[in-house]
Amino acid sequence: MISWIQRTFQHHFRTVFAILLAVTIISFIATIGATPGIGRGDRRDIRRDFFGHNLASQEDMGHVMGDASLSIELQAGYSGIDPERVKMYALQRVAALHIADEWHVPSATTEEVTTYIKSLGIFQGQDGQFDATRYASFRQNVKTSGSGTGEADIARVLGDDVRMKKVERLLNGPGYVLDSDVKSELQRAETSWSLATATIDYASYKPTLSASEAELNKYFKDNSFRYQIPTRIVAESIDFPAQNYVSSVTASDTEVRAFYDQNRERFPAPQAAKTAKVSANADADFVLVKSDVKEALISQRAKQAAAKAASDLAYALYEGKVSSGTNFNQFISARKLSTRSLAPFTAEDGPSELGNSADMTDAVSKLDSNRFFSEAVTTANGASILVYKSSIPSTQPTLLEVHDKVKNDFADSSRHRSFSQLGSTLRGVIQGRLDTGMAFEKAVSDASKTYSVTIKTGFIPTFTLRDRPKTLTAQVGGTLDRLEKGQISDMVIDADSGILVYAADKKAPTLNASNPQVEIMRQAIGSSMARLASSSYLGELVNKELKRTEEVVKK
Repeated sequence: MISWIQRTFQHHFRTVFAILLAVTIISFIATIGATPGIGRGDRRDIRRDFFGHNLASQEDMGHVMGDASLSIELQAGYSGIDPERVKMYALQRVAALHIADEWHVPSATTEEVTTYIKSLGIFQGQDGQFDATRYASFRQNVKTSGSGTGEADIARVLGDDVRMKKVERLLNGPGYVLDSDVKSELQRAETSWSLATATIDYASYKPTLSASEAELNKYFKDNSFRYQIPTRIVAESIDFPAQNYVSSVTASDTEVRAFYDQNRERFPAPQAAKTAKVSANADADFVLVKSDVKEALISQRAKQAAAKAASDLAYALYEGKVSSGTNFNQFISARKLSTRSLAPFTAEDGPSELGNSADMTDAVSKLDSNRFFSEAVTTANGASILVYKSSIPSTQPTLLEVHDKVKNDFADSSRHRSFSQLGSTLRGVIQGRLDTGMAFEKAVSDASKTYSVTIKTGFIPTFTLRDRPKTLTAQVGGTLDRLEKGQISDMVIDADSGILVYAADKKAPTLNASNPQVEIMRQAIGSSMARLASSSYLGELVNKELKRTEEVVKK
């Protein structure tokens, strides 16, 4: 029943659904937002146990994050969610499964998984209902993609998600809903709008601004943190270029063909490339691109060989208890290896010579005088091991040293502040002319000339938030709660422009208890409100466990 309500509600009231979903997410974020980090405290070989998962292990965290990402993609129907939100969901998911074990919640049955699959966003068609064709296509893609995620992985995630949903239902609150809440949200979804917009080009706004040395000095003092030079790491790298291993790897014709079959979209045949489509004749196309496929496979294997060589060296350093200094230099020289000096870098930016992947950031965060070499880290050209030499302490420059940057920053800040004031002025001027009966385009055009700034008008035909048009941006949509017919909104910023929104028309719906949408809305809001209890409980559980493991790390 709850799944049906959620699907129906999402299909008919997508905007409201998004708001209610955000409330649930925010409640969890607010609960654990102040907890210690889970990645940068590990500077020793330790275990940070979190309900049976080691947060200090890249492998463990990779599994946890991978399962959470897959779970989200299956439920939402798309990927690309903010990594921090995925991390929060991953921890909450682990906590829920821990409770399921403690409470002896039974494993998901085949029937339960089948029912759950039919509710997932990834398998829903345009009508919001389960689409068997999408499901069949998904299964086929899993079998042929070669992505490393198999049917067994998906089955495990689905089973765990069903158990997690059972725990959430046990933790859910009553989900009380006021009649006024139902009326407010339904009115918001059903109200029809006709909007006009005035987009003010920031680039065309060029006010005459000047700054005295006293103003610059005050700005520098108030924003000194922006100019502080952070602690930088001085390190070297032991590089393992993939090209050095090309001659040592091979690829048979059978292996090349198998690689092609798994990655056909990467190797379009010349005639297919013209239409950006892969030909249906795999055999003929393969002959045309075989050399490219073989080169790509050998390159991939060379990178894997480079990573293995780097990993073997890191393990040898660890097993041999090699210390920095003379002992290390002799160890490296004996293996006919050398180090390369890197430009000083911060822990956040990483070495520019090697790039700044997530693995590189993690490796850098663990470097210090006690742990002077990193694990093997893959790079664009192969793999490398970082070798810590020293740290350059953080310093605070004087105004004289960063005078030009401070001057430019002050000018940018002043221009932005002045632009905001211009938006307020234009709003009043245009509103005043509209009140006299002047047409919107004429009022905007006159204001544009008066204040020497480029303003473009636009119109959004009649719509409701239930059927939100693609042209309605989040910034424009966010003004509607405070806008009445005939009014102009405060200026909102979108990219490099300021936007004033004019409500040319607004018509609220007529609502009564007999309207079937009222009960649908009531149940949907109630379901969302009920989930706040489980989200809050799991958030507190995650928070306590993170603090407990942080104390273990500090000991």
